[in-house]
Amino acid sequence: MYFVEVILPLSLAKTFTYKVSEAEFQYIKKGMRVAVPFGKSKIYTALVIEIHKNKPELYEAKEIHQILDERPIVTEIQIAHWQWIASYYMCAIGDVYRGAMPSALLLESETLISQKTDSFVDTGLLSDDEFLVYEALQQQNSLKVQDIIAILNKKNIFPVIQKLVDKNILVLQEEIQENYKPKLVRYVRLHPKYESNQGLSELLETLKNANKQKEIVMRYFQLCASEKTQGAAKRITVKRLIEEANSTAAIIKALIEKEIFEDYFLQEDRVNFNGKIKEDELRLSETQQTAFAEIKESFTHKEVCLLHGVTSSGKTEIYIKLIEEFLATGKQILYLLPEIALTTQLVGRLRAYFGNKVAVFHSKYNNNERIEVWNQVLQKSQKAQVVIGARSALFLPFHDLGFIIVDEEHEQTFKQVDPAPRYHARDAAIVLAHSHKAKVLLGSATPSIETYFNAKSDKFGLVEISKRFGNVMMPNIELVDLKDKYFRKKMTGHFSDVLIEEITNALSLGEQVILFQNRRGYSPIIECITCGHVPHCQQCDVSLTYHKNKNQLRCHYCGYNMAKPTHCHACSSIDLTTKGFGTEQIEQELISIFPNSKIGRMDQDTTRGKFGFEKIIDSFKNRELEILVGTQMLAKGLDFDNVSLVGIMNADNMLFHPDFRAFERSFQMMTQVAGRAGRSEKQGKVIVQTYNPGHNTIQQVTNNDYLGMYKEQLYDRKIYKYPPYFRIVKLTLKQRDFDKLKEGSIWLYQVMSQNLNMPVLGPEEPAISRIRNEYIRTIIVKIPQNVSIGNTKKTIQKMLNSFEAVAQYRSIRVTLNVDFY
Repeated sequence: MYFVEVILPLSLAKTFTYKVSEAEFQYIKKGMRVAVPFGKSKIYTALVIEIHKNKPELYEAKEIHQILDERPIVTEIQIAHWQWIASYYMCAIGDVYRGAMPSALLLESETLISQKTDSFVDTGLLSDDEFLVYEALQQQNSLKVQDIIAILNKKNIFPVIQKLVDKNILVLQEEIQENYKPKLVRYVRLHPKYESNQGLSELLETLKNANKQKEIVMRYFQLCASEKTQGAAKRITVKRLIEEANSTAAIIKALIEKEIFEDYFLQEDRVNFNGKIKEDELRLSETQQTAFAEIKESFTHKEVCLLHGVTSSGKTEIYIKLIEEFLATGKQILYLLPEIALTTQLVGRLRAYFGNKVAVFHSKYNNNERIEVWNQVLQKSQKAQVVIGARSALFLPFHDLGFIIVDEEHEQTFKQVDPAPRYHARDAAIVLAHSHKAKVLLGSATPSIETYFNAKSDKFGLVEISKRFGNVMMPNIELVDLKDKYFRKKMTGHFSDVLIEEITNALSLGEQVILFQNRRGYSPIIECITCGHVPHCQQCDVSLTYHKNKNQLRCHYCGYNMAKPTHCHACSSIDLTTKGFGTEQIEQELISIFPNSKIGRMDQDTTRGKFGFEKIIDSFKNRELEILVGTQMLAKGLDFDNVSLVGIMNADNMLFHPDFRAFERSFQMMTQVAGRAGRSEKQGKVIVQTYNPGHNTIQQVTNNDYLGMYKEQLYDRKIYKYPPYFRIVKLTLKQRDFDKLKEGSIWLYQVMSQNLNMPVLGPEEPAISRIRNEYIRTIIVKIPQNVSIGNTKKTIQKMLNSFEAVAQYRSIRVTLNVDFY
């Protein structure tokens, strides 16, 4: 008896055993995918992680359906890394597998519905819906679930299908479909019989009266000639020929039918970069050279090094130099970034040095493009020696990883919030590097407190750069007291007179301006002046945000929206006013204050498309826009050389978040936004509008005092038992029934506080205590540094198992978030 152990792409913590034949046993390797039956009639793509001869005792092993791969598409190091993520972040291995693989490699079965061949049907006994399905099956021999939904024009079609199955008319079968299709490009060439000189004169004779066809043929010869002169093979695509000859596909089709042209297909990569490599070598400044040498020295005795360099100190150039060194050893390199917007800018810079060796991997790529990058990395292709990506690039099948760069390592977007696995890409990258015996460089102008603490306590290497590249001055930060400005009536909308004057100066000098407001939409609240009613989301406990462009109120948690009301829903008064402001309102105010300026906005609403980021960043870099308003997307390592002024519209709404990281995050965000100013010769200026100019954190930003912020926060963290002195595990309980949730969360809290000898806080209602009609409660466990985190997690898991065993609490969903930062 031969068996394989597999992971299924479902939220299941266990692996499953399936039976294989001896021939399959010899053929299958770890890391191959197999289609397996699971449940009554479903088929899933499972991943083989072990091959053995141990029969399962608790259930009868089913046979696998088919083997989907000829060779492993997942490496053994990857499987081990996924298992570490599952155990450390306390989630199911199936969740990690589903999150890590491009979804087109996870084939799901599609139910095909067809008519029984030998059945007699009395159509008089069928209902209208049943008859429509039956009639459709007379036209084609099988239908998919989606087709029936379209035919009946309703979502719940399963009762109809069930009745037809019961009447012995339909049969269901599961079909597995491979979603990935290689991209084929259609080319044309001249038919061989016209290759000789005699053939050419015959050809011209044939086309004597067909002018449009003759035009295309002549254009084809011109293109072939120009390709030859450039030393390229003469391959002409149909698309290019149609564009160049200003013609149509119908004429080419006619030429193919006449056997003048032949068409053929070639497989091509969807993502092609033809970067030209710069001939001149990259020269580092003296400061950069020193930092470069110190990093290399640090790597001789430590695996991880932190590069703490002020904004615009030229960290990217140092990364490029290090990548060059690691490339020379033939290793693969991973460059992680927190935001897709950043990959846009960086890819261009890296391509200039490494040409076609750079691949990109992130969620804005479609399935087929992601699979191509996956295969290139798996085959150690030349095209994917340097991989740039957001956190998901961590899951690629590297064989020989030598170096990982985690740029802007402090960013909270490196931590996945939903769905599971809720991993932190920085920490997971360090573990992955350890498996490959690779080195890790963490880079940031404002490192997270944990990382800086690790560097100071000699766990990581530490290299610091305190000067900007080319000795450019740090920006001059000026605080504007909003209380005073409102009192003196020196405000125009949300702009103080100081900010308006500075924007006017910058524009008159042809310089660009960035304005930062960390809230999208027009205004977060619409209020009735008469009775004070505020429209709330029906499914979540939040007010609806007003979006003026679409003239609607939207919930930013569940997507619920409604048209903007003309009168109050409570008292029918028409006196409605907006409270608070977002990027949309700032953009509107700018248009009225600076009517002749070109203004752009960069937030989640304007960057939805695949190339949303590229369009805005490119138009700002090419100086088509003069003022750019945006949310935190602007705060991350973007490099614009003509920005002389940055305005922070309101520094306070970041400071007073109910979060132990609020001050640290505010410092990082403001310092990073300020760092976008004055990145070339001229000193930049930053205007910070605030109601609390004396606040410690705002003063630390003004004086660029990272150490002051670090020491103050560390002192607080020690007293209040937060990281880096304590590890935090957060449990979130969700249920639609308020009383059941309350009762269940108190039960779990009591069990945990009695059995864990450490601080357990809760059960707390979070600031937003209902989302999508589910009520929420949270419990926080603080694990001290000297206590084994592994054993504590096992204890927590046991308690959760016993919680699930209580019948009335089984419907409460519990999610775990380890290292909840």
